[in-house]
Amino acid sequence: MPLVTTKKMFEDAYKGGYAIGAFNVNNMEIIQGIVGAAEKLNAPLILQVSKGARKYANHTYLVKLVEAAEIETGLPIALHLDHGPDFETCKSCIDGGFTSVMIDGSSHPYEENVALTKQVVEYAHAHGVTVEGELGKLAGVEDDVKVADDDALFTNPDEVEDFVTRTGVDSLAIAIGTSHGAYKFKPGQDPKLRLDILEEVGKRLPGFPIVLHGASSVPQEFVKLVNQYGGNMPNAIGIPESELKKAAKMAVCKINIDSDLRLAMTAAIRQYFFEHPDHFDPRQYLAPARTAIETMVAHKITDVLGCAGKA
Repeated sequence: MPLVTTKKMFEDAYKGGYAIGAFNVNNMEIIQGIVGAAEKLNAPLILQVSKGARKYANHTYLVKLVEAAEIETGLPIALHLDHGPDFETCKSCIDGGFTSVMIDGSSHPYEENVALTKQVVEYAHAHGVTVEGELGKLAGVEDDVKVADDDALFTNPDEVEDFVTRTGVDSLAIAIGTSHGAYKFKPGQDPKLRLDILEEVGKRLPGFPIVLHGASSVPQEFVKLVNQYGGNMPNAIGIPESELKKAAKMAVCKINIDSDLRLAMTAAIRQYFFEHPDHFDPRQYLAPARTAIETMVAHKITDVLGCAGKA
């Protein structure tokens, strides 16, 4: 089958009480690791590309790699733009083969966010592409998205119905306590999601798919591995996976995962070079990195998202 939009994926996920994993991709090995896990578990997939990934790997290369993943597996795969900063970037992705885009107007005043999101929706829908919008600001750093802790804002449930109605978006990213990046919360803190906000949003938008960004959980075993083999990462924890599982059973239909993949890949490469300091063939050190990603994604699909067997 060709690449798909997120529309039916989200309809099925909402009814089934599970979420789809949206995994950020930057190169071939990352894509292969993610898709390998999804194929074994028969899970639907969203492979998403940030502005930074497009700059690093080139739009065309990434599109063709994702198309190859679909050809090889036959899985339902959506190709999604993560954190599109403006209309021009979204248009370029829509014209260039993406089946879903996110326009992130959350840094703008509310009315500007509405206007920008509506502009993208009108163009995307005319080309058969679905659109994700965002209300609220997540703390943390992801590529060009940088929000200080003091500037983070929870989503206001009073705004969601108006926003969705006026813009026509197909899904909505909200801020309920997740944060971008690996450096999230210090050990000893008790990070929790504002599931009360999610519940209220679900009441205001019955049946409507909600998205969580910044939902990597920062596994400590990978932080320790990175540091064991020459890294210097501070201890950090993310939102507990038990909280994400609760959200996936509610209105959340898409959960973004990026930092966990980076940690798994980096830990595997550092370990490989520690054990084989004289090797220099990229195939030798990228193979275990790909396997580490596959293992991580399989865990997320099975134990967090609940979408195994749903392709």
